[in-house]
Amino acid sequence: MSAVTMINCCLILGACLLSSQAVWSQRVRVEPEVTAYPNGSVNLRCEFTNSGTTKLTQVSWMFERVEGDRHNIAVFHPQYGASFPNKDFEGRVSFTQNSLENPSIRIDKLRMADAGRYICEYATYPSGNEQGTTTLIMLAKPRNSATVIPVRASSSEVVVASCEAAQGKPEATISWITTIAGRYNHTSVPERDGTVTVKSEYRMIPTPAENGREITCVVNQRTQVEPRPFPLKLVVEYPPTVTIEGYDNNWYMGRTDAVLTCQADANPAPTDVSWTVASGQLPPSVRVDQNRLLVRKVDETVNTTFVCEVKNSLGSGKKELVAMVIDQPLPAQASNAGPVVGGIIGIIIILCLIGAGVAMYHKRRQSVENGEGPPKHKPPPPVKSGSSTEMLNKPQDKTTTITETQPLSNYETNYYETNSAEPVTDLDDDNTGPPANGGTPAVWDGSGHPSKKDDTTDETLPPYKPADQNDVEANYTNVACEESFVSKPMLV
Repeated sequence: MSAVTMINCCLILGACLLSSQAVWSQRVRVEPEVTAYPNGSVNLRCEFTNSGTTKLTQVSWMFERVEGDRHNIAVFHPQYGASFPNKDFEGRVSFTQNSLENPSIRIDKLRMADAGRYICEYATYPSGNEQGTTTLIMLAKPRNSATVIPVRASSSEVVVASCEAAQGKPEATISWITTIAGRYNHTSVPERDGTVTVKSEYRMIPTPAENGREITCVVNQRTQVEPRPFPLKLVVEYPPTVTIEGYDNNWYMGRTDAVLTCQADANPAPTDVSWTVASGQLPPSVRVDQNRLLVRKVDETVNTTFVCEVKNSLGSGKKELVAMVIDQPLPAQASNAGPVVGGIIGIIIILCLIGAGVAMYHKRRQSVENGEGPPKHKPPPPVKSGSSTEMLNKPQDKTTTITETQPLSNYETNYYETNSAEPVTDLDDDNTGPPANGGTPAVWDGSGHPSKKDDTTDETLPPYKPADQNDVEANYTNVACEESFVSKPMLV
């Protein structure tokens, strides 16, 4: 047999031994962990399963507080019965059933020192001893408390609040919730019964402004369903800080409703408030009502300095006020309601105008999109009756049209050739001013000279007719005196 085969056989044998040991150990069924509280009770269950041909001879319960230090606390033998050899558990431990198959025990009047490991061990034949272990965890609900420590205002850091979770198991944790600048520390003190007491202190520099501020201590521990908060309010003590209210700089002669009030911020609360004047005695027109000074009638005697002094158990504070008496009352200040209302109305009007403008814009835009807007081109100017433009735009009757059929004379031909460089003006173009003859274009004859007017009658004379141009005269015989009728190539 080779070395490799021998090694494999050894590994298989070892695995089989481990598997059999695991099966044997599993035959003693126990709970791996249980919890209990002091002065309570707990059941530690144990059962031997799948015994088969294994013979059970005896069962024992051992307690192990420290690793390796075991003590028998309960033994059961089917012939000799139950035995409880440990005096620490005497009268507190018992078997729930007097049988080897189910030797569970019950421990009463639990103590914190009972926490540890409990081993249920069977003596069997031929397997030997088999056992199962249960760990008992003793829990203790802590006694939680939180207190505020009154302090005096100072510039040094002091403890202002403390929180404690006493005799808890397992150890509790403490935290603080606050917006106040400061710091905290923790201390843990083990108790003789195995519990732990945790303390925490919050430290800060106390000032009068911190008085009454909130701070919360939160205790968290396993036995609690949820963290336990303890809200607190800081107590910072300081002497009085005094202010005088009610003076409006309008103490005029004869006024009867003048009142001064002495206010004090102090902790503890003020115990005494007094009014005096710098000149000595209070004026006869003044009356004191606790922290108020009532002026029955303003006169020259109240034109003085008033002093209010407040005391508490930590000290005193005072405040002075100089009263000035005037002859006439000050004019009433204008109310601010008018400008405010006017501003609101102005804003509303502006918003309305903006809304109207937007609405008109959208309406006009919609009209343009629907084709309902103004024409996109400028219409031609109106044509006066009898004008050359009307005649050019009017369809020509073939029987009356002369210029369309007769050729130009030599004189006209020479004229047009001479002035052919001049641009032709469109009759439909806009004119910068009215024509000289009241809307009708000037009448031109074939010679290129404008028609003349009679100086006495202001009438237009017939066009210039050369003696040798009879053919030109024939062209104008059918044209009115106040009309301009030219052929297509004629310049206007």
